[in-house]
Amino acid sequence: MYILGWMQYIPETSVYPREPEPLKELRNATATHPSAVFGTSPDAGQLIGMLLKTVNPKKTIEVGVFTGYSLLLTALSIPPYSKIVAVDMNGETYEIGLPFIKKAGVEHKIDFIHSQALPFLDKLLEDPTPSTNLGSALDADKGNYINYHERMMKLVKVGGLVLYDNTLWGGRGFVAKPEESVPMGKREVRKATIEFKKLLTTDHRVEISHVPSGDGVLICKRVS
Repeated sequence: MYILGWMQYIPETSVYPREPEPLKELRNATATHPSAVFGTSPDAGQLIGMLLKTVNPKKTIEVGVFTGYSLLLTALSIPPYSKIVAVDMNGETYEIGLPFIKKAGVEHKIDFIHSQALPFLDKLLEDPTPSTNLGSALDADKGNYINYHERMMKLVKVGGLVLYDNTLWGGRGFVAKPEESVPMGKREVRKATIEFKKLLTTDHRVEISHVPSGDGVLICKRVS
């Protein structure tokens, strides 16, 4: 009960009072979607927004868009001259958020690519010079996080950030629970998420901080 109260207290007192109206409207529009759990939580979004404003990136890459909460958040947080390349294989869910993005007047910052993520990232790697300041809200299929990470280490400049969402997995912290207590359908991705965290712990190209906001945000800063 204490943990649940704490998780409710933070959004109600720190997040919702400062949540921009376009984000609030998109969050409410997403709430009835059958896969609404895939959306970035507002408290994690607030953290990501602060990091974006600290870095002031010229270029960001977003892998996994869903209805676009984190995408709209990014567009609202980055400078006017900055651009976002966003990739998702589901264009239908992106269409849910597009009216809110247009209403907020930030559609010009976004280049949405309807594609699977890995082939698209491989295409970006055809330019050998890292040009991205931030790989934001990497929230696609968890089983491929290791593959995404290797590509992002080539795309993101030294000093840039890569953010991985849903790294506690399942909205219930499944990575910290014994496997036998986790539903069968969640075990494979739980294992992949745990293996990914182990890899990052030993990856000396990055500094890391794992923050229990929302469903977990793993922050990486590329240092070499």
